[in-house]
Amino acid sequence: MRSTLLWVVTFVHFGLICPVVILLGGIFGQRRIDPLLRLMCRNVVRFAGARLQVNYAEGFDRTRTCFFVCNHTNLFDPFVLYSALPQFTRGLELESHFEVPIYGWLMKRFGNVPVPDERTAEGLKRTYRLTRESLDNDISLIVFPEGGRTLDGKLQPFQDGVFRMARQTGYPIVPVTVAGSFRWKRKTSRTLRPGPVTVHVHDLIEVSELDRSQLRDLSTRVHAIIGAPLG
Repeated sequence: MRSTLLWVVTFVHFGLICPVVILLGGIFGQRRIDPLLRLMCRNVVRFAGARLQVNYAEGFDRTRTCFFVCNHTNLFDPFVLYSALPQFTRGLELESHFEVPIYGWLMKRFGNVPVPDERTAEGLKRTYRLTRESLDNDISLIVFPEGGRTLDGKLQPFQDGVFRMARQTGYPIVPVTVAGSFRWKRKTSRTLRPGPVTVHVHDLIEVSELDRSQLRDLSTRVHAIIGAPLG
């Protein structure tokens, strides 16, 4: 009963506020209405039962446009991250998600970057171009390098696309860990279990001076950083 009530309150809030955010964004621009979008995300997280806490490392630079590389647990992760990260952010998302009714349209309106489900040369070039355009316009990008949500709460192996793009564009990487989400909401269950969720925003990592042979070491390093708070 508690879980059902949380879902109802969360969906009602999202359904009422999201159209307003989209309308105002079309009139005033996405950056002008960003505080309202953040408020909506914080309320979605709160109404769904999470008590959010954010820890920022000393080496994190709030002024830098970057790739936020994060573990992926459940459908609330984008709301949690948008509540926690101080930069103006959007996300890289599978192209097939843009075909989902309503949700896909919302992602297009918000300006997320599509990633092709099938890695064709043409599709990857478009993703790189749109990624570069976003970063050059001071839009930081959230990336889930596992390629999907965890089924057992453990951090899965990383795909290397974000590390190659970071090196090619010269923009830094910031590892981010969302801890507590697996207990709160699992991919394999609709049950919401209220409790603490902690976002750890780790030190910024410069990648512009790395050569191609060092990308695997970078991926391993970032994987270890993100995985440490998960236990």
